[in-house]
Amino acid sequence: MNFEQFKPLTVYTIYIASTPEKVWQALTSAEFSRKYFFGNSVEVDLRVGGAYMVRTPDGGLHISGEVAECVLHRRLSFTFNVNWPGLIEKLGPTLVTYEIEPAGGAVRLTMTESHDRPLDDDILSGGRQGWPAILSSLKSLLETGAPLVVKMAPPERMLSALKKLGIRTP
Repeated sequence: MNFEQFKPLTVYTIYIASTPEKVWQALTSAEFSRKYFFGNSVEVDLRVGGAYMVRTPDGGLHISGEVAECVLHRRLSFTFNVNWPGLIEKLGPTLVTYEIEPAGGAVRLTMTESHDRPLDDDILSGGRQGWPAILSSLKSLLETGAPLVVKMAPPERMLSALKKLGIRTP
């Protein structure tokens, strides 16, 4: 897949009182991610071409992808495809990149969600609502030992836009 054609459509930056190593572990550990990712667990094979998966609390496959770039404790880029029938065929793949940078006594974590084609803001509203909640919960967990309690559901704007495209959602 040619990743040069992907353009960032969502960018979220957060500062975390932690170390690059601890942020990396939080982003790549199934056990740790379950705590801040609302019960979902991240499973990643940390090599280019390795599998990236997010499993629901009951173990079902929710998101699948492939690692595109892996620089230990610095940068992780992977395809991030929600497993809803017809979604990838109609909207194309998503590329997510985490950049981890030391920032004084903290870490600057930047998450970029890129796409290979323009997408409607209604479609993007899901990620634009979800990423800040997920990463803020990660920040809270690393800094205080407790994740945020945020009630999450896909935004109606996104669900309506997907339905218009003929994409079935759970």
